This record gives sequence, C-alpha cells and structure tokens, in this order.
Amino acid sequence: MNLVIETIKSRRSIRKYETKKIEQEKIEAIVEAGLYAPSGHNKQPWHFTVLENKEIMDKISVETKKMLLDSETPIFRKMGRNEKLHILYNAPTVIIVSGKKEDSYSMDADLAAATQNMLLAAESLGLASCWVGLIVAYFNNKTEIKVRNEEVGIPEGYEVQYAVTLGYSPLYGEAKPHKRAENTVNYVK
Repeated sequence: MNLVIETIKSRRSIRKYETKKIEQEKIEAIVEAGLYAPSGHNKQPWHFTVLENKEIMDKISVETKKMLLDSETPIFRKMGRNEKLHILYNAPTVIIVSGKKEDSYSMDADLAAATQNMLLAAESLGLASCWVGLIVAYFNNKTEIKVRNEEVGIPEGYEVQYAVTLGYSPLYGEAKPHKRAENTVNYVK
C-alpha cells in the first residue's frame, strides 16, 4: 500500500504519554510539515508555538478545567470536575496552533490542514499525537488573553485555535480504528 495512505489509516489520537523527551529533529520535522500545509491564497496564516515547559502546561490544564466547570455543555463540565484529567494529557511536547485574526475567511481550514499535516508527520516518525481543541478556552479568555498569549509568545494579532500533543506512548500502535460510517460516498460519472 502507498506509504502516505498507510500513515493516514494507521494514525490514532493517543492520550497517554511517557515522560521521554522527543528528539529535536523530530519536532522540527513535524513543525516543517505544518508549514507546508495548503492555505487559501497561500496566506499561510499560522504560527506554531512549541511548548515543552511542564509548569506552563500544568497551569493551562488547571485553568482550562476551571473554565470548563461553567460550560453549558455537560461533557465539558464533567471534564472540568475530573481530577485525573490533564487537558494536554501530560505530553512532553505540545504545539500550539495560532492563526492571524484578519485571515478568518480561510483561517480555520488552513490551520486544520496544518494541524493534520503535523499529526501525520508525527505518526510517520513513530510518535503518538492528539488534536486538542479545548485549549481555546484558556487562551481566548477575554479577560486574560494578553497575559496568556505573552506567557508562551503568541504573536500580537494571532488567535489560538488548536494544540497538538506529542510524545512516546505505551499505547502507540495498539489503538484500532473505529468502524467507518457507511453511505458517506457516492460517485457521479
């Protein structure tokens, strides 16, 4: 089978990581894969922040869970109450994906494409990964957005959209694919 298709089909979201540090070359290759994502009008509206500071990651988790307690969504409130849950799954490396606010026309799609590229690159390098959207609760909090963005170096005019957790995992390669939904494709010839 084609290596790219094989990688796409084998990638899973993994939420348990070892403390082992990821090699710098692998992190750089993953970030580079994100930089090579397609973007509307080639605007490349992204900024990636590679976070390896456990203290900051723990703070993000604690504060995000506090915010989730007030959510209108029951599953989010439940996550906020879960003492064992770490929003970033105690990953040794997290890539925060931000986009230029003025490029909102295609920003979501562009950042999603970059995020997917990084997830696939991680898989191809033997690393476990997970796409985390809840990080926006922490970074886009209206009252403290400036402080939080400065804390990790999010550039002025950018808005955090996603995070990618990365690491080595004892679960890597064990997760089986979910059954694919049926009747989701038709051909018109």
